[in-house]
Amino acid sequence: MPLAHYHTEVDIVVLKCAKCQRYYACYQCHDELAGHHFAPVDIDDPTPVLCGVCRNTLTYQQYRLGHCPYCGHAFNPKCQLHHDIYFRS
Repeated sequence: MPLAHYHTEVDIVVLKCAKCQRYYACYQCHDELAGHHFAPVDIDDPTPVLCGVCRNTLTYQQYRLGHCPYCGHAFNPKCQLHHDIYFRS
């Protein structure tokens, strides 16, 4: 299933909203569907990221590796441009 806003084979990260505690493919999808704006999750949250390929949850430190430690699939490096939208320190 293609993503509505991002369309490459490395756009597989699914991110948790701190407000609703649900995972979304991007903040834009979240904002269109959730009825509130995406709230960044704390980097100390135990499961802020989900791999869209193998469906394992990841810590922030695992996500920062740039690939899933379980299935090895690469993440989009351009996601770092939106770091402050998804994470708070």
